[in-house]
Amino acid sequence: MFLKNLSLTNYRNYKSLSLSFEGPIQLFIGNNAQGKTNVLESIYVLALAKSHRTPRDKELIAWDADFAAVRSDVLRRYGSVRLELQLTAKGKRAKINGMEQQKLSAYVGALNVVMFAPEDLSIVKGAPAQRRRFIDMEIGQVSPMYLYYLSNYNKVLAQRNQLLKDLAMKKSHSLEMLAIWNTQLADLAVKLLRKRFEFIRKLEMWAKEIHTGITDGRETLSLHYENSSPVTEELAVEQAVDVMLAAYEEVRDREIMRGSTLIGPHRDDFSLKVNGMDVQTYGSQGQQRTSALSIKLAEIELIKEEVGEYPVLLLDDVLSELDEHRQTLLLETIQDRVQTFVSTTGVEGLKHQVLQQASRFYVKEGRISGER
Repeated sequence: MFLKNLSLTNYRNYKSLSLSFEGPIQLFIGNNAQGKTNVLESIYVLALAKSHRTPRDKELIAWDADFAAVRSDVLRRYGSVRLELQLTAKGKRAKINGMEQQKLSAYVGALNVVMFAPEDLSIVKGAPAQRRRFIDMEIGQVSPMYLYYLSNYNKVLAQRNQLLKDLAMKKSHSLEMLAIWNTQLADLAVKLLRKRFEFIRKLEMWAKEIHTGITDGRETLSLHYENSSPVTEELAVEQAVDVMLAAYEEVRDREIMRGSTLIGPHRDDFSLKVNGMDVQTYGSQGQQRTSALSIKLAEIELIKEEVGEYPVLLLDDVLSELDEHRQTLLLETIQDRVQTFVSTTGVEGLKHQVLQQASRFYVKEGRISGER
């Protein structure tokens, strides 16, 4: 897929911006805090209807405006698609070819992106919540129903947690209502888990091969889903639901005492191991960076496998974080295959021929010039 253009209105420090793109690499150059990352973020927001930097949509809207809008014509293998996302204090409005989408789950997936930024090292060494978010965002791009299930799961989870708190404080004695929430939550949990198991298995397949190549065969990378429940990938759906329901019963007293749901996808994690050793705990900084790069390159291939075409790649000030060997591997992987948007403070250290052929945009105080 290929972004032919990008239009921003009242988006962060851009009152109005209109850009057209040619060629596979778009290079945004400028000092820090000028608006480079905002451009890449807007493409991510257009694709996923949320930012990778903040959960608060109001931060994306210019301080003196009531709304922000991001638009683009995206060339897909089946033709051109016009995407528009409008953000207001009251919520989002998403359109595909001028038709408003009633649910965001029907919109997400029209554009697929992979973002790689310095903070993505948190996938390797950060908290479990960051890895759960990574899983949810990436599966959601290729499986809109996953986002639908996830949204419903979170709603039921909130209701169940409130009932557990009420039971703990003796405000309620309704174990019958708890059984109802258990049934609903177990069904949704199993749907999410089956997608997650599949995603981790496929991601590991690609990441293992890529990681072996980066390290010249010295290291083997493996991914492991860390499940808080006894549900396993081998179980049929009905069996998995029964196992989840039994697990809720087993921890019921502890959950009531704590006023919180203790098992399920919202508590899960995944680990990365290099040569059998946990890279989050024992890996060197170089191994952690290589593992993060392997996962990002694997994402590109996984999305290609799932949707039939390569996603758009967003490299937000990340090339300076990689040594020359990793830079070269990344750039040669995407060469002539993946439309890539790169932000950087300067081009002095970026000597790869792929970048020399890039279209360049110079960013200063929310203005962009010097396209060529």
